[in-house]
Amino acid sequence: MGELVLHWHRRDLRLHDNVALTRARKQSEKVVGVFCFDPAILTADDMAPARVKYLLACLEELSESYCQVGSELLILNGKPVELLPRVTAILKATAVYWNLDVEPYAQKRDHDMAIALRQAGAKVETVWDQLLHPPGKILTKSKSPYKVYSPFWRNWSKQEKAEPLPAIADCAGLSDAEREKIKEFNIELPSLETLGFEWEQPFTVPVGERQSLAQLETFTENFVEAYEGDRNFPAIEGTSRLSAALKFGVIGIRKVWQSTLDALENCRSEEAEKGVTTWQQELAWREFYQHCMFFFPELAKGPYRDEFQAFQWENDETKFQAWCAGKTGYPIVDAAMRQLNETGWMHNRCRMIVASFLTKDLIIDWRWGEKYFMQTLVDGDLSANNGGWQWSASSGMDPKPLRIFNPASQTKKFDAEAEYIRKWLPEVRSLDTKVLVTGKIPSSICEQCNYPEPIVDHAVQQREFKRLYKVMKEG
Repeated sequence: MGELVLHWHRRDLRLHDNVALTRARKQSEKVVGVFCFDPAILTADDMAPARVKYLLACLEELSESYCQVGSELLILNGKPVELLPRVTAILKATAVYWNLDVEPYAQKRDHDMAIALRQAGAKVETVWDQLLHPPGKILTKSKSPYKVYSPFWRNWSKQEKAEPLPAIADCAGLSDAEREKIKEFNIELPSLETLGFEWEQPFTVPVGERQSLAQLETFTENFVEAYEGDRNFPAIEGTSRLSAALKFGVIGIRKVWQSTLDALENCRSEEAEKGVTTWQQELAWREFYQHCMFFFPELAKGPYRDEFQAFQWENDETKFQAWCAGKTGYPIVDAAMRQLNETGWMHNRCRMIVASFLTKDLIIDWRWGEKYFMQTLVDGDLSANNGGWQWSASSGMDPKPLRIFNPASQTKKFDAEAEYIRKWLPEVRSLDTKVLVTGKIPSSICEQCNYPEPIVDHAVQQREFKRLYKVMKEG
């Protein structure tokens, strides 16, 4: 059977295609999983109830998966750097494995954990898992990290990708005596309410390993070939909806990549190939933002472009609350925010629209919107969320410095029949399509429908943002 080894789960809530877990199983048959509810994460002011509920559902399935292969998942609640070394020492586990993370807090926590575990007499084994190419493997000719996506993609796409790993099997768990020794630490999986959160809405994304694998198969067999054309239309089911699965690691990135290669083999047209390649590029965007967060951790707190430290944001709290509630008087913006508030998820095209509106129309600091997204999104991921918001605010690494979305133009392009708007704004559902698309709803109709008039004039605010931008650039 071998000596006991532990695998510390964080953003890899699965048994298949898991690099560190696979290595742990190769060392010993007696592999036990551990997950720790970290108060530093749970009590942060940007934690979303929907994300916690999703996490709990994934942990429940992960625990069942461990039981099916003959082992178990331990659940701890408290500071990981204090609890895990104590449990490791009590169980006399010879090694603790985990997969690395790019986020600043995770980097510091893992460093402290490694020291504590070694002091407890255990070997520490860490490896990259959540990326196809870890930080440091995709560099410029001068051996520096990329700051622009396009050249990153060209390099990244040429590199050979690892194949997915099979799920671990035939493990052994703790003995009754070992379990008794740690009973004060090993808790039952808590409820959402016990953790201090409420979220009653059903999920609109796949939850857990089994659903996510099924969704991956459905998407790549039926929808990915049309992805290039369909992905920008929020009323169409044209995206994979696997962002939460990738954030929590209930699906392995090597498995996802392999599915794109399989899809390419089955393509029968250039259009179909373009659809698959475009999705591959979106996967590369995910990795680009994670590499950026790893090499430039200051992104987590402020703008990449230093001049934006002095940008004169208006930061009107009343307008911000109207944006949060989906009551700006701009139908496409309000529909998107209602979708976010009601489901914990928002279509990516709409994320760009509402982010541009907050920063360029309301002239509110992008960090306000970034935080609200993290407080609400089921797939809230620091790297991707931060990267997207800085892209929209023009404060990030994007080579095109000033980009402003016109809500009416975006609606005309991507929701021309107002299907998406009608779904999320029932109070204006009966109005004429042209009125909804242009957003020019007469005041009398707004009053009848109990729908707000526009809180700002896009043309006026666009000019004002450009003026403030020029002032900033001139120092």
